[in-house]
Amino acid sequence: MSEQSPNPAVGSGQLAGRVAIVTGAAGGVGSGAARRYADEGASVVLTDISGPAVEAVAAEIRERGGEAFAIACDIADPEQIAAVVAATVQRYGTVDILANIAQGGLDQHKLLEEATAEQALYAYRTGPLQSMLFMQHCLPIMKEKGYGRVINTASGAAVHPTPGFSTYSMAKGAVMSLTRVASQEWGRYGIVTNTFLPVAKTPGFDLTEQGRAAAKQLVTMVPVGRFGTPYEDVSPLLVFLASEGAGYINGQAIAADGGLSLFT
Repeated sequence: MSEQSPNPAVGSGQLAGRVAIVTGAAGGVGSGAARRYADEGASVVLTDISGPAVEAVAAEIRERGGEAFAIACDIADPEQIAAVVAATVQRYGTVDILANIAQGGLDQHKLLEEATAEQALYAYRTGPLQSMLFMQHCLPIMKEKGYGRVINTASGAAVHPTPGFSTYSMAKGAVMSLTRVASQEWGRYGIVTNTFLPVAKTPGFDLTEQGRAAAKQLVTMVPVGRFGTPYEDVSPLLVFLASEGAGYINGQAIAADGGLSLFT
Protein backbone atom coordinates (compact mmCIF):
# COMPACT_ATOMS: atom_id res chain seq x y z
CA MET A 1 0.00 0.00 0.00
CA SER A 2 1.38 3.41 -0.97
CA GLU A 3 1.79 6.22 1.53
CA GLN A 4 -1.43 8.18 1.86
CA SER A 5 -2.15 11.86 2.36
CA PRO A 6 -4.02 12.42 5.64
CA ASN A 7 -6.60 14.52 3.79
CA PRO A 8 -6.19 13.82 0.07
CA ALA A 9 -9.11 15.96 -1.03
CA VAL A 10 -7.45 19.12 0.28
CA GLY A 11 -4.86 21.06 -1.72
CA SER A 12 -4.03 24.70 -2.16
CA GLY A 13 -4.30 24.51 -5.95
CA GLN A 14 -0.72 25.67 -6.54
CA LEU A 15 -0.50 23.63 -9.73
CA ALA A 16 -4.05 24.06 -11.00
CA GLY A 17 -4.19 23.98 -14.79
CA ARG A 18 -0.64 22.69 -15.15
CA VAL A 19 0.45 19.48 -16.88
CA ALA A 20 3.25 17.44 -15.32
CA ILE A 21 5.28 14.43 -16.41
CA VAL A 22 6.65 12.40 -13.50
CA THR A 23 9.08 9.57 -14.20
CA GLY A 24 9.69 6.68 -11.82
CA ALA A 25 6.11 7.16 -10.63
CA ALA A 26 5.24 3.57 -9.71
CA GLY A 27 6.65 3.91 -6.19
CA GLY A 28 8.80 5.83 -3.76
CA VAL A 29 9.54 9.50 -4.38
CA GLY A 30 8.03 9.37 -7.87
CA SER A 31 4.63 8.17 -6.72
CA GLY A 32 4.68 10.67 -3.85
CA ALA A 33 5.38 13.49 -6.31
CA ALA A 34 2.69 12.36 -8.75
CA ARG A 35 0.06 12.11 -6.03
CA ARG A 36 0.96 15.47 -4.51
CA TYR A 37 0.97 17.19 -7.92
CA ALA A 38 -2.50 15.82 -8.58
CA ASP A 39 -3.67 16.92 -5.14
CA GLU A 40 -2.46 20.42 -6.04
CA GLY A 41 -4.51 20.47 -9.23
CA ALA A 42 -2.09 19.34 -11.95
CA SER A 43 -2.92 16.85 -14.67
CA VAL A 44 -0.22 14.21 -14.21
CA VAL A 45 1.33 11.79 -16.68
CA LEU A 46 3.01 9.00 -14.73
CA THR A 47 5.70 6.81 -16.29
CA ASP A 48 7.59 3.78 -15.07
CA ILE A 49 8.98 0.57 -16.53
CA SER A 50 6.20 -1.45 -14.89
CA GLY A 51 2.94 -0.67 -16.66
CA PRO A 52 0.64 -2.35 -14.12
CA ALA A 53 2.40 -0.74 -11.15
CA VAL A 54 2.29 2.78 -12.55
CA GLU A 55 -1.32 2.33 -13.65
CA ALA A 56 -2.20 1.36 -10.07
CA VAL A 57 -0.84 4.70 -8.82
CA ALA A 58 -2.70 6.57 -11.56
CA ALA A 59 -5.90 4.74 -10.64
CA GLU A 60 -5.42 5.73 -6.99
CA ILE A 61 -5.04 9.37 -8.03
CA ARG A 62 -8.23 9.23 -10.08
CA GLU A 63 -10.06 7.67 -7.16
CA ARG A 64 -8.94 10.65 -5.06
CA GLY A 65 -10.49 12.99 -7.64
CA GLY A 66 -7.29 13.83 -9.52
CA GLU A 67 -6.43 13.72 -13.20
CA ALA A 68 -3.80 11.09 -14.07
CA PHE A 69 -2.66 9.09 -17.08
CA ALA A 70 -0.14 6.24 -16.90
CA ILE A 71 2.34 5.21 -19.61
CA ALA A 72 4.80 2.32 -19.34
CA CYS A 73 8.29 3.51 -20.30
CA ASP A 74 11.74 1.93 -20.26
CA ILE A 75 13.92 4.97 -19.68
CA ALA A 76 16.87 3.18 -21.30
CA ASP A 77 15.02 3.40 -24.64
CA PRO A 78 15.14 6.87 -26.28
CA GLU A 79 12.15 6.06 -28.52
CA GLN A 80 9.96 5.29 -25.51
CA ILE A 81 10.99 8.58 -23.90
CA ALA A 82 9.94 10.48 -27.02
CA ALA A 83 6.66 8.58 -27.06
CA VAL A 84 5.83 9.65 -23.48
CA VAL A 85 6.22 13.35 -24.29
CA ALA A 86 4.27 12.97 -27.55
CA ALA A 87 1.44 11.17 -25.76
CA THR A 88 1.35 13.89 -23.09
CA VAL A 89 0.98 16.62 -25.68
CA GLN A 90 -1.63 14.62 -27.59
CA ARG A 91 -3.72 14.11 -24.45
CA TYR A 92 -3.27 17.43 -22.64
CA GLY A 93 -1.90 19.80 -25.27
CA THR A 94 1.22 20.87 -23.41
CA VAL A 95 3.87 20.14 -20.76
CA ASP A 96 4.53 22.62 -17.95
CA ILE A 97 6.42 20.48 -15.44
CA LEU A 98 8.97 17.71 -15.90
CA ALA A 99 9.98 15.80 -12.76
CA ASN A 100 12.79 13.40 -13.63
CA ILE A 101 12.67 11.04 -10.67
CA ALA A 102 13.56 7.70 -12.30
CA GLN A 103 17.01 6.10 -12.01
CA GLY A 104 17.96 2.63 -13.12
CA GLY A 105 20.59 0.30 -11.73
CA LEU A 106 19.46 0.53 -8.12
CA ASP A 107 19.99 -3.23 -7.82
CA GLN A 108 23.59 -2.98 -9.08
CA HIS A 109 25.44 -1.05 -6.38
CA LYS A 110 29.14 -1.91 -6.34
CA LEU A 111 32.44 -0.78 -4.89
CA LEU A 112 34.47 1.16 -7.45
CA GLU A 113 36.99 -1.67 -7.79
CA GLU A 114 34.16 -4.10 -8.64
CA ALA A 115 32.09 -1.92 -10.96
CA THR A 116 31.97 -2.83 -14.64
CA ALA A 117 31.80 -0.54 -17.64
CA GLU A 118 28.38 -2.00 -18.44
CA GLN A 119 27.04 -1.10 -14.98
CA ALA A 120 28.43 2.42 -15.22
CA LEU A 121 26.95 2.96 -18.68
CA TYR A 122 23.57 1.63 -17.57
CA ALA A 123 23.53 3.98 -14.58
CA TYR A 124 24.38 6.82 -16.96
CA ARG A 125 21.78 5.87 -19.58
CA THR A 126 19.03 5.56 -16.97
CA GLY A 127 20.07 8.64 -15.00
CA PRO A 128 21.53 11.76 -16.62
CA LEU A 129 21.07 10.64 -20.23
CA GLN A 130 17.38 9.83 -19.95
CA SER A 131 16.85 13.04 -17.98
CA MET A 132 18.53 14.97 -20.78
CA LEU A 133 16.36 13.28 -23.42
CA PHE A 134 13.14 14.03 -21.56
CA MET A 135 14.29 17.63 -21.18
CA GLN A 136 15.13 17.95 -24.87
CA HIS A 137 11.74 16.63 -25.94
CA CYS A 138 9.94 19.00 -23.56
CA LEU A 139 12.03 22.04 -24.50
CA PRO A 140 10.21 23.11 -27.69
CA ILE A 141 6.85 23.00 -25.90
CA MET A 142 8.06 24.95 -22.87
CA LYS A 143 10.07 27.37 -24.97
CA GLU A 144 7.10 28.24 -27.18
CA LYS A 145 4.91 29.07 -24.19
CA GLY A 146 7.71 30.83 -22.28
CA TYR A 147 7.22 28.70 -19.20
CA GLY A 148 8.69 25.51 -17.78
CA ARG A 149 9.71 23.84 -14.55
CA VAL A 150 12.29 21.05 -14.75
CA ILE A 151 13.21 19.12 -11.62
CA ASN A 152 16.00 16.56 -11.73
CA THR A 153 16.83 14.09 -8.99
CA ALA A 154 20.30 13.68 -7.53
CA SER A 155 21.46 12.26 -4.21
CA GLY A 156 23.68 13.03 -1.29
CA ALA A 157 25.78 10.17 -2.66
CA ALA A 158 26.94 12.56 -5.39
CA VAL A 159 28.15 15.12 -2.85
CA HIS A 160 29.28 12.90 0.02
CA PRO A 161 29.96 9.50 -1.61
CA THR A 162 29.39 6.34 0.40
CA PRO A 163 31.53 3.27 -0.37
CA GLY A 164 29.63 0.74 -2.45
CA PHE A 165 27.59 3.22 -4.52
CA SER A 166 30.21 4.02 -7.17
CA THR A 167 28.26 4.07 -10.43
CA TYR A 168 25.16 5.52 -8.75
CA SER A 169 27.21 8.39 -7.30
CA MET A 170 28.80 9.04 -10.70
CA ALA A 171 25.42 9.18 -12.40
CA LYS A 172 23.92 11.51 -9.82
CA GLY A 173 26.90 13.85 -10.08
CA ALA A 174 26.26 14.06 -13.82
CA VAL A 175 22.59 14.87 -13.17
CA MET A 176 23.66 17.84 -11.06
CA SER A 177 25.92 19.09 -13.86
CA LEU A 178 23.15 18.64 -16.42
CA THR A 179 20.86 20.77 -14.28
CA ARG A 180 23.40 23.57 -14.01
CA VAL A 181 23.96 23.62 -17.78
CA ALA A 182 20.23 23.76 -18.51
CA SER A 183 19.74 26.55 -15.99
CA GLN A 184 22.21 28.75 -17.84
CA GLU A 185 20.97 27.94 -21.34
CA TRP A 186 17.20 27.79 -20.81
CA GLY A 187 16.52 30.41 -18.15
CA ARG A 188 16.04 33.03 -20.85
CA TYR A 189 13.03 31.06 -22.11
CA GLY A 190 11.19 31.16 -18.80
CA ILE A 191 12.31 27.62 -18.00
CA VAL A 192 13.96 27.04 -14.64
CA THR A 193 15.82 23.84 -13.85
CA ASN A 194 16.73 22.62 -10.38
CA THR A 195 18.01 19.48 -8.69
CA PHE A 196 16.57 18.05 -5.54
CA LEU A 197 18.33 15.55 -3.31
CA PRO A 198 15.88 13.47 -1.27
CA VAL A 199 16.43 11.17 1.68
CA ALA A 200 13.25 9.19 2.23
CA LYS A 201 12.37 5.59 2.97
CA THR A 202 11.65 3.96 -0.37
CA PRO A 203 11.70 0.40 -1.72
CA GLY A 204 14.97 1.14 -3.53
CA PHE A 205 16.90 0.80 -0.27
CA ASP A 206 15.83 -2.83 0.00
CA LEU A 207 17.26 -3.93 -3.36
CA THR A 208 20.88 -4.40 -2.26
CA GLU A 209 22.91 -5.08 0.87
CA GLN A 210 24.50 -1.65 0.53
CA GLY A 211 21.07 -0.03 0.38
CA ARG A 212 19.78 -1.81 3.46
CA ALA A 213 22.91 -0.89 5.41
CA ALA A 214 22.66 2.74 4.28
CA ALA A 215 19.02 2.93 5.40
CA LYS A 216 19.91 1.72 8.88
CA GLN A 217 22.73 4.22 9.13
CA LEU A 218 20.65 7.14 7.84
CA VAL A 219 18.01 6.66 10.49
CA THR A 220 20.63 7.41 13.14
CA MET A 221 22.18 10.35 11.26
CA VAL A 222 19.24 12.55 10.20
CA PRO A 223 19.20 15.55 12.57
CA VAL A 224 15.40 15.66 12.82
CA GLY A 225 15.54 12.12 14.19
CA ARG A 226 13.48 10.23 11.64
CA PHE A 227 13.49 8.86 8.11
CA GLY A 228 11.38 11.03 5.82
CA THR A 229 8.51 9.80 3.67
CA PRO A 230 7.98 10.57 -0.03
CA TYR A 231 4.54 12.22 0.19
CA GLU A 232 4.63 13.96 3.56
CA ASP A 233 8.26 15.10 3.66
CA VAL A 234 9.66 15.23 0.12
CA SER A 235 6.79 16.10 -2.20
CA PRO A 236 6.06 19.58 -0.74
CA LEU A 237 9.48 20.72 -1.99
CA LEU A 238 8.68 19.26 -5.40
CA VAL A 239 5.43 21.21 -5.49
CA PHE A 240 7.23 24.46 -4.76
CA LEU A 241 9.88 23.84 -7.42
CA ALA A 242 7.10 23.09 -9.91
CA SER A 243 5.07 26.18 -9.03
CA GLU A 244 4.93 29.68 -10.48
CA GLY A 245 6.56 30.92 -7.30
CA ALA A 246 9.82 29.13 -8.17
CA GLY A 247 10.47 31.24 -11.26
CA TYR A 248 13.57 32.86 -9.73
CA ILE A 249 15.00 29.62 -8.35
CA ASN A 250 17.29 28.26 -11.06
CA GLY A 251 20.29 25.92 -11.21
CA GLN A 252 20.11 25.08 -7.52
CA ALA A 253 20.64 21.82 -5.64
CA ILE A 254 18.15 21.61 -2.76
CA ALA A 255 17.98 18.74 -0.29
CA ALA A 256 14.91 17.33 1.44
CA ASP A 257 16.76 15.24 4.00
CA GLY A 258 16.05 16.51 7.50
CA GLY A 259 19.31 18.47 7.66
CA LEU A 260 21.64 15.62 6.67
CA SER A 261 23.30 17.67 3.93
CA LEU A 262 24.35 21.27 4.35
CA PHE A 263 25.05 23.06 1.06
CA THR A 264 26.78 26.41 0.96
